[in-house]
Order: sequence, then C-alpha cells, then structure tokens
Amino acid sequence: MTDRKAQLAGNLAQVEERIASACAAAGRKREEVTLIVVTKTYPATDVRILHELGVRQVAENRDQDAAPKAAACADLSLTWHFVGQLQTNKVRSVVSYADIVQSVDRTKLVTALSAAVGRDERDGRELGCLIQVALDAESGERGERGGVAPDGVEELAAAVESAPGLRLAGLMTVAPLAGPFAGRQRAAFDRLMEISSRLRGNHPAANMVSAGMSADLEDAVAAGATHVRVGTAVLGVRPGLG
Repeated sequence: MTDRKAQLAGNLAQVEERIASACAAAGRKREEVTLIVVTKTYPATDVRILHELGVRQVAENRDQDAAPKAAACADLSLTWHFVGQLQTNKVRSVVSYADIVQSVDRTKLVTALSAAVGRDERDGRELGCLIQVALDAESGERGERGGVAPDGVEELAAAVESAPGLRLAGLMTVAPLAGPFAGRQRAAFDRLMEISSRLRGNHPAANMVSAGMSADLEDAVAAGATHVRVGTAVLGVRPGLG
C-alpha cells in the first residue's frame, strides 16, 4: 500500500467511525447516511485511490477542477456531485459529468440545466437537483454562499419538477457564517429538516438532505441529514497554491 493510500484509508476509517457513532447516538441506522467525499483541489489520482478504498460518491465545487478530473476517472463507477455556486456559462460542462447538482438556487439556473440536459448525448438522461437553502438570506434574497431564502424553496422546487430532464432530489445547505444561525450548526440543520419535511409534503420523492462537513457532520447526522459532504477530514489540508 502506498503512503497516500494508507493515509486516505486511515482518514476514511476515522470519518466512518465518526459517522457510525453519530448515527448510534441519534438512534439511526448507519446505512441511512451516505458519505460524499469532496475532492476539490486534489488530483484524479486521489479519486482513483478513494475508489479503490470503496468510495463511490465524490463532489467538486469548481468546474475547472472537476471537468478534467471526471474525464480522467470516466472508467470508474462514481456518482459525481457538483456542490459549488454555479454560473450559467458553466452549465453545459457541468452537465456533461455531474449526476447531481446540489447548488440549484434560481430559476435561471433551472432553465439552463434543463436545456443542457436536453442537449446531452446520453438518452433518457435525468439530472438530480438539490435546492440549496440559504439560512442567512432574507426573503427573496440569495445567501452569502449562494442558495435561496427558505420562503423561495417551494417555487424553485416546482420549477425543477416541471423542467424536462431534471429530477427534484431534495435540499442542501451550508452552515451559515452570518445571520441567526451563525455558529449554531445544529439549529441550522434542524431548520433545514423542517423545510425538508414541508417540501416532501408536496414532493414526496425529494427526500435527500445534504448537510454537514468535516467540522460539523455529527450535528448534521443528529438533525437527520441523509448525506454529509466531507473533504478535509478525508483528504487532509492541502497547502495554499501560490
């Protein structure tokens, strides 16, 4: 085993133990929570090692990093999530490799994603979409890290559900740095679960809830998240570039 593979295997084992312990503490089954490894800034070689170690869900937040990495790993059985703020001029590229876009936060983006899926060569392609909820946003506004205000979720959900080629999968949030939930991750994730419950009243299949990262995955699991997005705890802290 190479040094890097041993390092990643050890880190994955620690994250797995954290998720399992959090599930046990919350009275949940371990299989109720899916780990997504966020590989931003790390090379395709790390993605290949992660696949060898059993990881099947990976995420990226920048298309310029993701597109070549996905191409280099096209022979692997992986589900690719796009989790960053997405500009419409990057949509065609993102749709070419992403299975799920977790950062849908405006109708213009919904329209662009639907059009791009329609142009995609894979027959019957359906792109999973999560609505990103900004818990730091006022009514009708977007959040500091992207996302739609809670009162805009239903309108956006209806737009996704009616858009050809898109599938409304659920909700995503990033613990906010400002507003009433700043520094209160568990409260933020509890609020997301309330919004999810209401959403599922009209859209029963939209049951995916993506919340929690390396520092706060336990709070997300306790609140009821179905997916956690972990980067640093698995891959380590990479030195800044330049």
